[in-house]
Amino acid sequence: MKSKLSILTTILFAVVGSTQTNAHGPTPQKANEEITIAAKPDQVWAVIKKFAEISSWHTGLAKSAGEGGEVAGASRTMTLKSGGDLVEGLDEVDEAKMQITYRLSKENIEAFPVGSYTASMKVMADGEGSKIEWSSRLYRADTTNEPPESRNDAAALKAMSDFFKQGLEGLKAKLEAKG
Repeated sequence: MKSKLSILTTILFAVVGSTQTNAHGPTPQKANEEITIAAKPDQVWAVIKKFAEISSWHTGLAKSAGEGGEVAGASRTMTLKSGGDLVEGLDEVDEAKMQITYRLSKENIEAFPVGSYTASMKVMADGEGSKIEWSSRLYRADTTNEPPESRNDAAALKAMSDFFKQGLEGLKAKLEAKG
């Protein structure tokens, strides 16, 4: 009797356990990029905090426009050179830490395979120059258990990391050209 009960218990846990394992959606992913720029932190900060003017230095953007200025609650619409618009909302501007925090307000999964994200950019002194960290917590575009490759975690991470790298390289080029 004990062995039959033991076998039934094992089968029950195997069935319940496998069902629960496969019944979850996407997990949050993290994208982090950084760059060192030969410009003083206050010079870098003056450019980054102009939330709506990201297209002045991000080479992957055709244009950007915003409403609400450089304070929490502001928004910006970015038009990707590859096509499509993304709308983001500014959550926090921390002058003392030289950091902005924002989020995706309106997704466009046809243009960018990310369903939602929060991101931040931070400027720090680094010797005679600055180090900029750009990081995000994000979810893929397709939240089903088996998304197509174009909308899975890897696609979302690649898109976000590439966007950050391209932006940081553009920021570096703009600020070091002024030097």
